[in-house]
Amino acid sequence: MPGLLRGVARTAVVAGTATAVSNRVSRRQQGRWAAQQGYQTQPAEPPAAAAPQPADDMESKLDQLKQLGTLKEQGVLTDAEFEEQKRRILG
Repeated sequence: MPGLLRGVARTAVVAGTATAVSNRVSRRQQGRWAAQQGYQTQPAEPPAAAAPQPADDMESKLDQLKQLGTLKEQGVLTDAEFEEQKRRILG
């Protein structure tokens, strides 16, 4: 009976660990996909007639940086990914 209990406990630990790792990988992939989609949908050059105001542009950058910070805090982005995206935003 102790051997059976030990086997069941080991299986539960392995299954729990696998689930935790799988969830983290899934969240990370979703974050990367969302970040890629966000950058691909932005136009390369803004239209000349609708040039953004400098204050609006800075607010947009700040909002993007806040979103990146949130993703980093949640563990979706690594430090290197965070720095790379931050560099892209700040130009």
